[in-house]
Amino acid sequence: MEYVYAALILNETDEEINEDNLTDVLDAAGVDVEESRVKALVAALEDVDIDEAVSEAAVAPAAGGAAAGGAAAAGGDEGGDEGDAEETSDVPDTTDDDDDDDEDEEAGGEGLGELFG
Repeated sequence: MEYVYAALILNETDEEINEDNLTDVLDAAGVDVEESRVKALVAALEDVDIDEAVSEAAVAPAAGGAAAGGAAAAGGDEGGDEGDAEETSDVPDTTDDDDDDDEDEEAGGEGLGELFG
């Protein structure tokens, strides 16, 4: 994560994100710099608009929460009998799929985060 933070610092100060600047920031922070990781990050960020990526990332959790809240409200009690054994729900039963979800989330974490620790 230190490598990504260094890139964010350079972006915030309007400095060019290149190998020398990243190395300087990491050295100043006392990080043991690995050249291969610096090169990989510079290459990965070459065509990325960091300001846009950060603003999209900040909005994404809020949008996901609103969608989940809407789904919870839609699946609420519709005035039916509580004792009705045949009542169906639009919300899928995920009690058996919890392990699969954890594996999917771990696989989804691969990428820049995995590359740069």
